[in-house]
Amino acid sequence: MAKKILSSETVFQGKVFDVRVDQVELEAGHVARVDLVVFSGAVTLVPIDDHGDLVLVRQYRHPAGEELIEFPAGTLEPGEEPQACALRECQEEIGMRPGKLTSLAEIYLAPGYSTERNHIFLATDLTPSTLPQDEDEEISLVTYSPQALGRQISDGRIRDAKTIAAYYLAATYLSWGAS
Repeated sequence: MAKKILSSETVFQGKVFDVRVDQVELEAGHVARVDLVVFSGAVTLVPIDDHGDLVLVRQYRHPAGEELIEFPAGTLEPGEEPQACALRECQEEIGMRPGKLTSLAEIYLAPGYSTERNHIFLATDLTPSTLPQDEDEEISLVTYSPQALGRQISDGRIRDAKTIAAYYLAATYLSWGAS
């Protein structure tokens, strides 16, 4: 059930996201201030190579202060469809074009403060095809068997939420028996 928005003000406009402050009237008549990050959305890919291994990227993430291992992902451009973004990001980040994209889910990463929806795709039938990486990306590729990645997640070495969610969605879809 939608609540009544009494006011909405964009207080910051950035390169990647905006910050908005809404005043929302709740059911009991109370008014709540809601600070939210307005983000266009993103895609996450679960690429599977010809050997059945998963292709991930290692990259420095400044907010985390460290390199993380993640599935390839990227931000939707204005008006861009998620599937087109998925094709582009796969080529930019791992140098491969999927012959087949299968939608696994659409999830909210942080619905308490962000509008971001992330579209998760399984990417198969990969063929070499590169696009230039974004200027702020320094990426190296890492591959794992599904079982090895499951162990990396279980023991806390993989901590990226979208990667963890995408792994378990793919495991369920493909019946890997994620452990």
